[in-house]
Amino acid sequence: MSAVPAGMLAAFAHVDAAADAIRALKETGHRDFTVYTPVPNHEIAEAVGHSVSPVRRWTLLGGLTGVALGFLMSMWMSLDYPLIVGGKPIPSWIPYVVIAFELTILCGAGATIIGLIFHAWRDRRPAAYDPRFTDDHIGIFVPCGPHQRSAVEQLLQTAGATEVRVEA
Repeated sequence: MSAVPAGMLAAFAHVDAAADAIRALKETGHRDFTVYTPVPNHEIAEAVGHSVSPVRRWTLLGGLTGVALGFLMSMWMSLDYPLIVGGKPIPSWIPYVVIAFELTILCGAGATIIGLIFHAWRDRRPAAYDPRFTDDHIGIFVPCGPHQRSAVEQLLQTAGATEVRVEA
């Protein structure tokens, strides 16, 4: 991973102030910033405006693969070692629903974990950080050059930041 870019790191004690700062940053044209929250918050998520996670597609593909594997595996094993029970046809799909369901859950969960790791690795960005952001503060890191620092600092202070500092 590369070095942390230079920018401004702000700490907010209140959710409303952080959401206002995010909206103000977006209005002034800053799109590349990182937000840290100790717990998920819908107001912050709305202000940031992230799209829906692509990990859900991994879950869908894993679940569809699991259901297909469940039915195909069960029917293949039944045809490989045929047991006629009660005069039913050998590849009867009804008893295999449970196996297909279990493999749907297993493969869907596995694909979700793989998708989460893939997207977390691919979308990683180096940013400044403060340990208070895991406890009771909300943090916003805005990468910016020396010529933009005063404007960004004033914007964050006006929004209600408890602390704004330069990270180099």
